[in-house]
Amino acid sequence: MNRKEFAWALYDWANSAFPTVVTTFVIATYFSQGIAPDPVTGQASWGAMQTVAGIAIAILSPILGAVADAGGRRRFMLGLCTVLGAGFTALIWFARPEPSSALWALACVGLATIAFEVGTVFYNSFLPSVTTTERMGRVSGLAWGLGYAGGLACLVICLYVLVRPNPSPLGLDRAAAEHVRATALLVGVWWMAFSLPVLLSLRDPPGARPAIGAAARQGLAEVLSVLRGLPSRPMMLRFLIARLFYTDGLNTLFAFGAIFAAGVHGLTFDQVILFGIMMNVTAGLGAAAFGLVEDRLGSRRTVLIALACMVVIGAALVTVQTPALFWGLALVLGLFFGPAQAASRTLMARMAPPDEVAAYFGLFALSGRVTGFIGPAVLAAVTAATESQRWGMATVVLFLAAGAAILATVRGAR
Repeated sequence: MNRKEFAWALYDWANSAFPTVVTTFVIATYFSQGIAPDPVTGQASWGAMQTVAGIAIAILSPILGAVADAGGRRRFMLGLCTVLGAGFTALIWFARPEPSSALWALACVGLATIAFEVGTVFYNSFLPSVTTTERMGRVSGLAWGLGYAGGLACLVICLYVLVRPNPSPLGLDRAAAEHVRATALLVGVWWMAFSLPVLLSLRDPPGARPAIGAAARQGLAEVLSVLRGLPSRPMMLRFLIARLFYTDGLNTLFAFGAIFAAGVHGLTFDQVILFGIMMNVTAGLGAAAFGLVEDRLGSRRTVLIALACMVVIGAALVTVQTPALFWGLALVLGLFFGPAQAASRTLMARMAPPDEVAAYFGLFALSGRVTGFIGPAVLAAVTAATESQRWGMATVVLFLAAGAAILATVRGAR
């Protein structure tokens, strides 16, 4: 990658610590095992929070993306989302290991999740301007691999500097779970610090900078225009509907994977972090490897291969009884996380009109979040109804399979 491409890709390194440490492995497990009254209640409450956050993201993403297109303020909006996301993440420190802290923890994670997801709209919209069409798949895939490396590096620091040492060299009180809560502080600082080079190097597209009010009016008009035009772009519409399903499954898997591992297979905090480290290794390798061949395979075919593998492995994963088999299958599953996401981003960048790229990436985020509440809600409802985390997690496979089936009908993406 050249300097401009690497500067853009570095943001994946910066913000990937949040989903890795907070919403997937450490804080999610801490909430279900240390704050909530019991793991089943914790999984259901986490699902309700993800539902509310998903609705907010679905509403905000296309509107703010179009506003950024109209006002030429993508970098400002990316910076604002970064500051808010890092700040709310750091505030998780005040969530003590007791049920009375549950609402605080859920609020902080929910608001940080909204900032993270909306920020990716503006980040992704820079992709066509930092590289050529022929290199988009490679750059997007390698950036996603860099993101997994960032999440891995942050997890390693969490494990060996904050969580595992006993007594803590930093004087952290284990009885008050400070060794776990401090991981949220680390993520907040990490996200903010590694975002600075990106925010300083990226430039908005040239053009007029209308006032905020005018940009908002133009942005809303652009959203309506894009939505009205979707029926005349049937392949784009079909792709967005497909992504609606499989991203719902992926997001639900990320949000509940560690909770499932801890509740069903009895992984401790240390083991969950080690599990996360190993998952990030395989996920990063998968994203980078597929990124090198995606431009040759095609973005759509890359996503389909990844989804098909995840459906097969995921179906086996929710039924295995031994921790050893769970670990083995989960690590293989991780190889296909990155390709499904990175190739989807590339496919959208190639299909979107250049002058409306942020608005279309807003719809891209919308397609991953407009029903984002359904996946966690279905999982939470099935978990509560059956009192089984296995049955709840099995719903993820259905979302992945539905998305793959619809994407298989998409043709002619340029």
